[in-house]
Amino acid sequence: MIIKTIEEIEEIVKELKKQNKIIVTTNGSFDILHIAHINLLEKAKKEGDVLIVLLNSDESVRRNKGSNRPIIPENERAHIISSIRFVDYVVIFPQDKPLEYLEKIKPHIHVKGGTWLEERIIEEKELVEEWGGKFAHFLFEQGFSSTDIINKIKKDS
Repeated sequence: MIIKTIEEIEEIVKELKKQNKIIVTTNGSFDILHIAHINLLEKAKKEGDVLIVLLNSDESVRRNKGSNRPIIPENERAHIISSIRFVDYVVIFPQDKPLEYLEKIKPHIHVKGGTWLEERIIEEKELVEEWGGKFAHFLFEQGFSSTDIINKIKKDS
């Protein structure tokens, strides 16, 4: 099982770092999975040896995206993400931002993709850079978003 608690992943990361493995993290809701998500995970994995996906809990998705989200519950989203071959581990986090978990993992590289506002991610970037980590950003792929898919389903029904 690659879905782990933060305590389990802290122990795993300690061992991986002893083996000089490059730890990469990314985070998100991954609510309605689409090709841009897959492309992000594939690119993120290419940045290092081990990819850990920090997945927003249902409560944090609601706080970030509104009361009608997530569409897919956290345990199902975690299972879906864990089945993608680029992903080594999945950890569900309850906070609005993954800062506490990033602090515990201290990845070598933290990846963001898609749409985000600089002021919303500056804390992640600065935190990762505090221990000499790298912050990487992959551009938004036009035409792909969970919100757009949800809106299309609503419109077509």
